[in-house]
Order: sequence, then C-alpha cells, then structure tokens
Amino acid sequence: MVIVAIVKLLGITSAVSRFGERYYSHRATFTMLSNIRLRVYEKLEPVSNRILNRYTSGDILSRIVGDVDALQNVLLRVVYPPIVMLSVFLATIAFTTLFSIGTAVLIIVGLALSLLVIPALFFLSQRRVNDQIRETRGELSSTFAEYVYGFRELTIHQARQQREQQVRNTIKQYEQQKQKSQSVQMWSDATIGLLSFLVSVAVLFYAGFQVAEGNLAGILLALLLMITLTVFEQITPMATLPYHLQESAHAAKRIESLEEENDRVERSVDVHFNEALGIEFQDVTLQFEDQLRPAIQHVNIQIPSGSKTAIIGASGSGKTTIANVLLKALPYDQGTVKVDGHELSTISEDTLWKNTNVSLQSNHFFVGTVRDNLFVTEETTDDITLQKALHAAELPHLELDSRVEEKGQNLSGGEKQRLAIARLLLREAPLWVLDEPTTSLDALTEERMLRLLLERTKDATVILISHRLTGLDQMDQIIVVDHGQIIESGTYDELMQKDGYFKQMKALEEQLFMNE
Repeated sequence: MVIVAIVKLLGITSAVSRFGERYYSHRATFTMLSNIRLRVYEKLEPVSNRILNRYTSGDILSRIVGDVDALQNVLLRVVYPPIVMLSVFLATIAFTTLFSIGTAVLIIVGLALSLLVIPALFFLSQRRVNDQIRETRGELSSTFAEYVYGFRELTIHQARQQREQQVRNTIKQYEQQKQKSQSVQMWSDATIGLLSFLVSVAVLFYAGFQVAEGNLAGILLALLLMITLTVFEQITPMATLPYHLQESAHAAKRIESLEEENDRVERSVDVHFNEALGIEFQDVTLQFEDQLRPAIQHVNIQIPSGSKTAIIGASGSGKTTIANVLLKALPYDQGTVKVDGHELSTISEDTLWKNTNVSLQSNHFFVGTVRDNLFVTEETTDDITLQKALHAAELPHLELDSRVEEKGQNLSGGEKQRLAIARLLLREAPLWVLDEPTTSLDALTEERMLRLLLERTKDATVILISHRLTGLDQMDQIIVVDHGQIIESGTYDELMQKDGYFKQMKALEEQLFMNE
C-alpha cells in the first residue's frame, strides 16, 4: 500500500515538475527576448540614419525580427539541454553502476554515439544548407521589400511580372532549402531513434542474460530497461543542439554588426542654442562605399549666423549630401563641421534636430488626417493656428480632418510639398534646411512659397538647396556645387558678373522658360 502511494506521489510530482520546468524555462526565454529587443532598439535608434544608408530595409528587418527570434533557442535548445542531459547522465550512470556495470557501459557507448558521432556527421552536411538558407532569407527580405515599395513603378513600366517572378523564385528556393535542412534533421532524428532502440534492446538482452545467470535480480530487469528508455528521451533535444548553436551564433553576429554602428559614433552632449546658428565646413570629404569618387570632396563653406545661403548644382552634384552631413544623417570621412562654434560630432542628434526646421526632397506622410501630419505639439494644438498654416501654404481646400493615405498617395506632388511647408510654419527654429522645397510647384506658386519662407526666417539661418535658380537674388550667398566640389560662390550679382557656371545655368533656365 505504501509503495503504491509512493508511486502515485512520484507520478504526480513528475507531472507538476515537468509543467514547472516548461513554464519557467519559457518565461525566462521570453524575458530574455524582450530584453534583447529593447537593447537592439536602444542601440539602433540613435544611429538609424547611418544604418539605413549602409543596409537595405529588407536586410534590417530580417536582422531585427528573424535574427532576434532565432536567439530564443539560446536558452531552450543550446544552454538548457546540456545541463539537463549532464545531470540525468551522471545520476543514471551512478545509479546503474550499483546494479550492473555492463548496462552502464552500454548506456555510455550509446550516449556517446547519439550525442557526438551521429550529430557531427549530419551537422557537416546540414551546415552548408543552413548557410544557404540564411543568405536566401536575407535576399528574400530585400527583394520582397523592393517589390512592395516599387509596386506602382513596376506596374507602370510593365515590369511587375518579371519582379514578381523573381520574388516567387526566391521563395521557392528558400522553401526547397528549408525542406532539405528539415530532411537532414529528420534523418538525424531517425538514426538517433534507431540507435536508442538498439541500445535498449542490447540492455534488455544483457540484463536478461545476467538474470538468467543469477547475477541480477529479476525485478531489476524492468528497472534497467526503463532507465535506459528515460535517458534516451533526453537525446532528441541534444541532437539539434549543433544546428541551433550555429544558428544562434550567426544571428548574434548579425545583430552585433548592427550594434557596432552605435559604438562607432562619437559620444555627444546636449548644447543650448539661443540665436540663429553659424555653420562652417572645413575641408570636408565623404565617399560612399564601393564608389569610385567622393560624393563631396574638400568642401569649405562659411555660413554666417542669420544669413540666407543657397547651394545649387545639377542633379547628383552633391548638394543634398552636404545637407545630410550637416544633419548628421551621413558620417563624413575627413574634415570638420562646426555649428555655432561647436564640433558637429559633439552635438547630439536630438539637440541638432530640435533646433532645425527641415524640408526634405521626399517628405513622408502617415496614414491619418491632415491634423496628424502637421505634427501637432502643445504649442500648436488649437485649430486656428493649424488652419492659418494651411492657408499660408495655399492649402485652404484641405480640412484638418481630411484623410491622408499611406505616403500621401491621395495628395498631388504640389500638395505634398505645401503640406510639408505648413509643417515648417508651425515651428520656430534657429536653422532652416530646405532641400528642393518647391520643385513640384509651378513658377508663380514657387515664387510665393519662397517669399513666404524667407519672410518667416528673417532672424534664422537658412540653407536652400536647389537645382532651380528662382528667387536666388534674395539670398546673401550662393554656392555652386559640381561633382562634389564647390566651383563658385558669391552673391547673385557677383556671380552674374562672372562668365561662369552659374551665369550659364541662369541663361539656360531663362531660355527654357521662354520656350515654354
């Protein structure tokens, strides 16, 4: 009766302990994943611009989602199984040796083959496939992201089916590689299962022989067999350990490569700015990876506090690159950039952007309302202020609660640029960087918008980047850029008196305007 009660108690204890083991191990795993995700975000957020310029969006998504998820196996399938296996192995061998040394030897040999020899043989063939899977997964993420982002252009230019087929082929290749990897793993599991069965049979025959010889009590035959079966239950998690170890190590390495971008950034501090900012570029050079020539080279610019400076040049001349360097969106390779006398690298991004009003070539618009896309703050919460900004930007037909679709697809190019200007009018800043703010507007509207912006920035430093020459006579300084180098600079009148690049551009623009 006592034995029956003990057996029942042990059975209940086994079930409860197994539940507790699963619960706490998975809870620990999810806590670890949560901490990893938070750490990755904290590391990447300050250097998001640098990372976006180095990696494709699909590759970044693959790393911060797929690779982080792969790390969930570190505890459950890499660290935890060996600890459990070692504990069970030592306890089993110690206990079995008390009754049958031969059975203990059989178990040791079986475990050695199951844990070392067989996994090693299958891992060598699976490793190559897993490397291919990771490469294909990254390629699939990038290819699919480009397909989604460029869907409209691909459709317009009759290239959608070709790119869609490319995505399908990559998916097919990825699935085939996964099936191959799973097939190798299944054969490994089957081989280990067969070996476990053979070891159990060997233990049964050996122990049975010992019982027949009178060297072992008959009741211990079932005990030794059950012990053998129980030990080999722990083999399955161990068989996949090499695969998960390699997968986790590779995922950690890919995530670490992103985090290293944060370590390369010089530590910066908050700087307090009260007035318009003076800007100085000293011999600044920047060259993108895999490019034959620098994007900008030996750039020297002096922009006095409160002045209005235009940086002009043909498309691809390096104008926007100069702005991105100033905004800390791109790291420069050589030279010095100073903002109000402070080295740019010592100024935190938050401080710089908080003191800068920026209009980019391509402004992003979020799904929501016009009100949402005006970036309402505590200072601009009343509707009257918002409506004044819309009217000033010549958007009286837009209601604050009008719907804005993803990326502003229901807005025209001109409406997008004027809505971006309305955003600027709601903020005061000592520095304004305007990168092609009016290229989608007609000539008359463009002239009115530029006049509006200059009126609003009387006391601020303004940098206007453009390939068009409208309204430049109102600027204090004009800098002409070509092939990443500054080839001319001066006031509008000074450049028009020279027979240089700017005068030629102005004459060509006037000729084109007259022909229209």
